[in-house]
This record gives sequence, structure tokens and C-alpha cells, in this order.
Amino acid sequence: MDMASFSLPLARYRYEWIVRTELRLPEYAGSALRGVFGGWLRKLACLARQPECTGCTIVRSCPYALIFETPAPEVSAGERGFGVVPNPYVIEPPPWGRQVYAPGETLVFHQVLVGQALQRLPLVMLAWQRGMAHGVGPGNGTADLHRVVLEGVNAELEIYNAAQGVIQDHPTEVTAPPWEGGDRLRLALLTPTRIHKDGSPLGPGRLRPRDVLVALMRRISQMAAIHCGRSWPLDYTDLAEQATGIHGYGNLSWRDWTRRSSRQGQTMALGGVVGHWTLEGDLRSFWPFVTLGSWLHVGKNATFGLGGYRLMREGS
Repeated sequence: MDMASFSLPLARYRYEWIVRTELRLPEYAGSALRGVFGGWLRKLACLARQPECTGCTIVRSCPYALIFETPAPEVSAGERGFGVVPNPYVIEPPPWGRQVYAPGETLVFHQVLVGQALQRLPLVMLAWQRGMAHGVGPGNGTADLHRVVLEGVNAELEIYNAAQGVIQDHPTEVTAPPWEGGDRLRLALLTPTRIHKDGSPLGPGRLRPRDVLVALMRRISQMAAIHCGRSWPLDYTDLAEQATGIHGYGNLSWRDWTRRSSRQGQTMALGGVVGHWTLEGDLRSFWPFVTLGSWLHVGKNATFGLGGYRLMREGS
């Protein structure tokens, strides 16, 4: 299959905020920001005004559900379902460790939107604006949206600033770049990567390239089918078998992280694998998934930024 066929309606947005009142974030703010976003998205978009989406008669036409709690697609008798359905967004919080922002400072974080969620960008931005104005983190620190920048493959484009108040038209299609050849890829796993097997996350000593590649193929092909109405004629069983021939080495470690779930009323341990990893073997068939995955992340809890990685060039 032609590599140019691997494209998705996809965009990464950089939100730049001016802090109004002192803002305190957790060491890793992905979950906290997701809570702000989801809470205000529900307030703005949920027409049924129910506490949860289960049983709602309009769930398949609701903007909130489409973005934040995507329902499983309807399937015909005998067809295989999708299991856990990915939501069409990823929040990429500020770098690990920064916790306090004083009034007048700039807070920056990113959000990736895919497929139908891109059509709801004005609603998405409004949810962020309402949420950040109402307060986030201990003490409910507030911030005002200064501008939004589209971060493309090779360039940046300001699509919104507070002075103009209008969202500019912009490109929203990302295509996997041409295969560069070679038998080696270097990845920097930036946020805890959680690939589960037999009910538990794989640590540095157990994680194999096949585990990551299969998880990437599953996530991206589901994103394409559910949120973009696209499917790729590939033999995924054969690709999974090919992935057993890919080898990996590098400097991986486990990073612990916990979050408090208000919905479940408990503290959850969500650590994962981070570090530099080199994959070796016949990688051509996996190249589109690895490149698109650098936008969409891989593994559990990708919606609030886990499983983030970047491709590294030799010598970097």
C-alpha cells in the first residue's frame, strides 16, 4: 500500500495563556487539565443534563460524548466490536515538574484533535476558556487565553489571538512522511508509556517492540475508522507477526506517577516506561503508525498525555 495513503485529519494546537491569579498545577498536570476540559465541555454541550452518558438517547449526536466519552460504534450481528473506544483528543501538559505560575506569566500546553473533533474546535476552545477562567488546581488559579498556534509538520501558524477573537482557517491533514529507509528507528519515550499484558503494565524488562507496535496499529486504525471514517486494507494479523522480528535496546526505566480520581474516589498508580529506545529490523510497514503515533501517543491514558514520544534522528 502506498505510504501517501496513510493520512488523517489531525492537528496539534498550542494554547498560550496569561496567568491572572497564581496557578498551581500537579507535578504532572495532564489529568488535572483533562478534568477541567471535560467538566466544562459537559456543561456547555450536554443537552440531556444527565450525570453520565450511559442510557442517554441522544448520545450518538452529542458533541460532549463524541469528544470526551465516545460511544462504541454500532455493529451488525456477528461483527467484532471495537472494545475500548479511543477518544479523538490528546492533552499534552506542560513539562514534568513545573508547578507554580505567578500572575503575568505564560502557561503553555498542547492539545491534539483528530477527525470529527476538529469540526468542534470553537466548542473545544470555549470549554478551555471557561474552565481556565473558573479555576484549575489547588487554589483555583485562573488564566486568560492569549493565543492558539497550530503546530504543523514543518511550520507554525497562529490561528487565534485574543485581540482578534476569530479562529482562522487552517490545514488539518497530516500524512505519514515518506519512508526514509534503513533498519533502525530511535524513539524518546517522554511520558510514562503503559502497555498492558495479562492485566498489568509492562515494565522496562518486559516491554518488547511488538507490544508497542501492535498497540500503535490498534489505536491508530481505530482512530481512523471511528473518528475519520477511514480504513486501510492491511493484514493486521500478518503485521503483528512481522513485529515479532523487530528488536529493541536502549535505556528504559520506570517512572511512577499517581493521580486522584474524583469519579472513583481513590488514588490510582499510573506509572510507565520512559527513556530512549532503538528499534531494529524491517520497519517499513510500521513507519506510518510510528509517525502518526508521535501525534496520537500510545498505550493507556493517552488522553491526558501518557505514552507520548518523539522520533529522534541519528546523532541526536
